[in-house]
Amino acid sequence: MFSITRRSLMLAALLASATGVAGPVFADAGEVTISHYFTGELGLKAFNEQVGKFEQATGIKMKESPVGHEDFKTDILVRAAGHSLPDVFSYWAGARVDFIVKSDSLRPIDDMWASAKLDSVVAKPIADSATIYDGKRFLVPFNYHYAGVFYNKKVLADAGMTAPPASWDEFITLCKTLKEKGIAPIALGSKNRWPAQFWFDYLLLRTAGPDYRAKLMAGEASYDDPQVVAAMGLWKEMLDQGFFVENANADDWTDAADKVARGDAAMTLMGTWITGYWNGVGLVPGQDYDFFPFPKIRDGIPNAAVGPVDGLVISANAANHEGAEKFLAFMMSNTDVQAKWAEAQGALSANVNVDPKTYNSVMQDAAKTVAAAEAFAFNYDLATTPPVAEVGLSMFTRFIDDPSKLDEILKAVAVDAKAAFKQ
Repeated sequence: MFSITRRSLMLAALLASATGVAGPVFADAGEVTISHYFTGELGLKAFNEQVGKFEQATGIKMKESPVGHEDFKTDILVRAAGHSLPDVFSYWAGARVDFIVKSDSLRPIDDMWASAKLDSVVAKPIADSATIYDGKRFLVPFNYHYAGVFYNKKVLADAGMTAPPASWDEFITLCKTLKEKGIAPIALGSKNRWPAQFWFDYLLLRTAGPDYRAKLMAGEASYDDPQVVAAMGLWKEMLDQGFFVENANADDWTDAADKVARGDAAMTLMGTWITGYWNGVGLVPGQDYDFFPFPKIRDGIPNAAVGPVDGLVISANAANHEGAEKFLAFMMSNTDVQAKWAEAQGALSANVNVDPKTYNSVMQDAAKTVAAAEAFAFNYDLATTPPVAEVGLSMFTRFIDDPSKLDEILKAVAVDAKAAFKQ
């Protein structure tokens, strides 16, 4: 596993000096500072409402510094480099937490976990996969998401779909039917790169399987291996047949969501947060939209679900670590907080005491899909180290711009990823 170094963090600091990321927030005595990426369409109002419940219950004041989702990825590394992390911050479970744990920038929460009896609160599969790094607990899973194929129900009904495609052949046939009817089968908004990753994740998982994919994420396999070439080849065939909207790299994920909502496109591969976005603009789950799991491609491959886990962590130099621990325990254990936050986010709660009936019909089906999966895999930029993720995310958008250069792109990425793992 990649080992973070002071040099790596200082490089992030130098980068940030040119991008204007946020600085530290200083707290008054007794306050807890927090930084997070739940801004704009990602739920700032709803997050603050849940934080308010903690403040009211405990009398502890939270002092926040929200940062935009994409800027946060650099901002938090800069603040780690400058030893100016807030007491608490949101972070994505997986390789990103592991990366920052190795800089000794996080405080273990094993004692808090035990005293708050979180073993009886947090779903074991999420606890096992998302909270432990180097043998210690560092994160509480505030919520998690599932990536599926979300679609406009009327558009697919008009196209003759009576049941969601379960196989790759059925899926391709559906795409062809939609294209013949003059409807873009798939919307994709990869302006910020990360929305494209779900296609790579599922194509690789459905063809090469979770074990090979884990090796690739850890640097034990190469991007020019036959398994990667085959997965990317399927993606290229789809692009060559015009199944995706044009100029996908010019759109954000919300632009893609809007195209599906309007019926300009039929489907989009996205995380369950899209349900929160659609609900917010008046769409009705199960009536206006629904989802189906990414189709099976090869027999004998374990069925994996893909998605991120949004966590809360405590910095190693937290000025108010006791208040920070109370915050994490409350936000994880309080079922009202968990249910309301999951609803607002279009997310699933890892709290086993949250009543599934609090979810709408689409989210209930999403939870069942995750429960039935044979594996849960973090999406690409959370499954491999940040330096390698940068290489891969840029690969996806370059490929979308010109699929004809696939072989050239994969050869270059194989070299660049190997170098990134050796930093």
